[in-house]
Amino acid sequence: MSDLPRKAVTRTAKLAALPLGFAGRATWGLGKRIVGESAELVGRELQQRTADQLFKVLGELKGGAMKFGQALSVFESALPEEVAGPYRTALTKLQEAAPPMPTRTVHGVLKERLGEDWQELFQSFDDKPAAAASIGQVHRAVWHDGREVAVKVQYPGAGEALLSDLNQLSRFARLLGPLVPGMDVKPLITELKDRVSEELDYGLEAQAQRAHAEEFAGDPDVVVPDVVHQSDQVLVTEWMDGTPLSEVIADGTEAQRDRAGQLLARFLFSGPARTGLLHADPHPGNFRLLPGGPGGEDDWRLGVLDFGTVDRLPGGLPAPIGEALRMTLDGEAEAVYEMLCAEGFVKESVELDPDAVLDYLSPIIEPARAEAFTFTRGWMRGQAARIADVRSPAHQLAKQLNLPPAYLLIHRVTLSTIGVLCQLGATVRLREELEDWLPGFVAGEPGEEEEAAQA
Repeated sequence: MSDLPRKAVTRTAKLAALPLGFAGRATWGLGKRIVGESAELVGRELQQRTADQLFKVLGELKGGAMKFGQALSVFESALPEEVAGPYRTALTKLQEAAPPMPTRTVHGVLKERLGEDWQELFQSFDDKPAAAASIGQVHRAVWHDGREVAVKVQYPGAGEALLSDLNQLSRFARLLGPLVPGMDVKPLITELKDRVSEELDYGLEAQAQRAHAEEFAGDPDVVVPDVVHQSDQVLVTEWMDGTPLSEVIADGTEAQRDRAGQLLARFLFSGPARTGLLHADPHPGNFRLLPGGPGGEDDWRLGVLDFGTVDRLPGGLPAPIGEALRMTLDGEAEAVYEMLCAEGFVKESVELDPDAVLDYLSPIIEPARAEAFTFTRGWMRGQAARIADVRSPAHQLAKQLNLPPAYLLIHRVTLSTIGVLCQLGATVRLREELEDWLPGFVAGEPGEEEEAAQA
């Protein structure tokens, strides 16, 4: 096997078998209920068996299957513990590694994209990949000027594999819904499909990474490796060591978890303000914890990788987000409702009770209310269960709200980051970051005034 297309038949067969397995387990569940087992117990067993097969298949494939698995993995915190526990290891693997591409294929891509004499560009090149992801793998090397570099090589046929997998997954997205309570899986798959062409373009990725590297150069908290060289299907950047966030999640100290969580929140909100770009792939495989923070070698900085998916926000995060959040914290139900209507979160054909909307939002924004908030899997499971319960007012209201296209990626990135914070179990001063970086969050700040002056 030299590339993804050769596995097309196998990939399609594996993905196509998933709904058949789900259907078989549903029949098994019905039989269990007939013989008297409780619906709740059967539901948990069914969820566990479904998760078992899904994560096994996604873990074996690259392309869109792995991309979807990585996106899903950050919501692991929302799964019931009896389901999430056994599969946490499998999910972590999805965040960090995939089966490697053969050496001859790697050399073929480098020869085609960097030229016949590509080896002269490097003092050394390690044929064994240091990391592998959904559309490419990374090799460690030494550039001709002596710098240690990471060489990202795109899998041949990655685009076709991504779209094929995601199309296949979207056909039975409804069956995947129970795995993540309160989350609609189909829009997630649709969004991943919409981003395929952008993620395959290493030129766009290089631009986004350069912008971040330039802005965060010398920053005491955040490190972004600079771009050394870029061509079609090959991206060379400075090498960055550090502890993957997945390892911090697995067995990091409390101090490491809290520091990683604080910096992750800081990067989420400061990035758009400082670069006009939102890093839109916040799964743990894309972050590292590095020594040498403001407090010295015993302190940490956050290393950020993979800028293949970004949201372009020239003015930073939209001010209505900060304004609505502030007004919700202040209990201004009517004002919040008016802003949600103006921004398209409530369609013109829908009429909701402003106080009910406030009741729906208040638990979600609890982390922004406290001076410091400890994110836990239990808290996230509680939020997911509240929205997933068809009998709850929260579920009924959530179905009537709309997510405007301009906010789609921002919403997913924020939810994903919260998912990672819950995996870390980090205590974070979130309000502090919102006050520093989120336009509109502080009453009377110059957000709207600046916009008016520029106009």
